[in-house]
Amino acid sequence: MASSWTPRQNKLFESALAKFDRETPDRWQNIANEVGKSVDEVKRHYEILKEDIRRIEHGRVAYPYRTNNSNSN
Repeated sequence: MASSWTPRQNKLFESALAKFDRETPDRWQNIANEVGKSVDEVKRHYEILKEDIRRIEHGRVAYPYRTNNSNSN
């Protein structure tokens, strides 16, 4: 079962990815510590992020439908 992530944890995750690059020893443990999740949860979240990016890059994500309810003329 996937764990839920708060918006704050997602922000911490994004910041930690930038802070701890691929060359950082114990990268996943450091990211997990920053976010307050386990190493397995962080790695799984990263894989989901990579898949989302692939789908976006291949045009498989629809643009959100936006409505303009204002009557500005």
